[in-house]
Amino acid sequence: MIRVMVVATSPVVRAGLSAVVTTNPRLTVVGSASDLDVLAREVGQLQPDVVLVDLSSNLQQSVWEKLLLIQEEQYPLGMIVIVEGLDSIDLETALRSGIRGILPSSSTESEIVAAVEAIAFGLVVLHPDAVELLSIREKVVTNPVQSLTPREIEVLGMLGSGLGNKAIAKRLHISEHTVKFHLSSIFQKLSVSSRTEAVAVGVRLGLIML
Repeated sequence: MIRVMVVATSPVVRAGLSAVVTTNPRLTVVGSASDLDVLAREVGQLQPDVVLVDLSSNLQQSVWEKLLLIQEEQYPLGMIVIVEGLDSIDLETALRSGIRGILPSSSTESEIVAAVEAIAFGLVVLHPDAVELLSIREKVVTNPVQSLTPREIEVLGMLGSGLGNKAIAKRLHISEHTVKFHLSSIFQKLSVSSRTEAVAVGVRLGLIML
C-alpha cells in the first residue's frame, strides 16, 4: 500500500485530491495539511511515501526553499506539485528543491493517480508540456553537485565505503525503504544505473573520496 499525504490551502481542494487518490485501491491517504508548515510538523510522524502538494495559489520563491528544507530535515519525500500553469514556474529550481513530479492543475484523475504510483517507485514524473519547456536531463545532470542534497552525498559516501542498504539504514537511523529512495534519487540525478557507477561519478565530480 502506497501512503499518500495531501497538502492544499483550500479544504475543498484537499478533499478533492484525497478522493482522487483513494480511487486506486493501492493508494491510501494517511493525512492532510493546510500548508507547508503543518506538513513539516506532521510528515515525520505520518511517514508518507508520496506527498501531493497543490501550489495553484501559492508560488512564491520561498515555497521551493521550504520544500527542500523539509526533505533535508525529514527524509526524501516523493513530492508531486500541482501548479496553475507550467510556464509560471522555474522548473529547474523546482527540481533542485527535490520535487519528483510536476503536473498542471488541468491534470485528469488518472494522470494524478499514475504520477503518485510512479513516484512511489522512485521515478520522476513530468507532464509532457513541462518536458517541452525544459530539457530535464541536461539541466539536472549538468550540475549534480548542486542537485544532490547533503543527505544524498552522505549516502553516496557510504556506498563508496562498500556499505549495503541495511548498514546505511542503521548508521543513519532511517529505514531501508528510505535508503532506497535516496539511492533512486542519486541514480536519477547522476544519470547512472548502478551503485558502482554512482560511486565512480561521485569520485570524478569530487562529491566523495575513496
